[in-house]
Amino acid sequence: MEQIIYSTGLRKSEVHRLRIKDIDFNRNQISVRRGKGGKDRPLPLPQTCKDELKSQIDFVHQLFLRDRTDDVNGVELPYAMKRKYPNAGKSLGWQWVFPGLRISTDPRTLIQRRQHLHPSVFAKPIQEGVQKTEITKWVTAHVFRYSFASHLLESGADIRTVQELLGHNDVRTTQTYPHVLNRNPSGTLSPLDKL
Repeated sequence: MEQIIYSTGLRKSEVHRLRIKDIDFNRNQISVRRGKGGKDRPLPLPQTCKDELKSQIDFVHQLFLRDRTDDVNGVELPYAMKRKYPNAGKSLGWQWVFPGLRISTDPRTLIQRRQHLHPSVFAKPIQEGVQKTEITKWVTAHVFRYSFASHLLESGADIRTVQELLGHNDVRTTQTYPHVLNRNPSGTLSPLDKL
């Protein structure tokens, strides 16, 4: 999950909501559905993530087959989809790319089904990695998204392109991250740094 956030700029919530049908290996594309602001956006599928994503989808396929054998309710669907295609949640394409390992009760509907991985499960390995490497800065999943933007800009990408990839409505949002522009908050350099 960290690799995908860093290599695509996805928000943590968008990674959690990824479905198998959103990954297109033939077109090398990840489709973000109903991202922040309810917008869809295509993202390039990083080549370095392909093999691990295929393995993850194979794992999900095995869980899916077990759920079908055990007659577990399908995954949650967007409202309009649930009304139009009530059994779509029992199809492989709609399964979460990063599902929870246990069947749980949906608190809104009280239906037992497989949910996507809980955000806390994602945060714990990040903090363990930070402790092992003795990094002193506060690191969260969002740091991978920031790093994606920073490294793209440092390598010469246009800020408007980065804005689109991040799903920002306004380029000013992209520009508000001081580290993205590789400057301190005032935007100035120390005279000593210019010598």
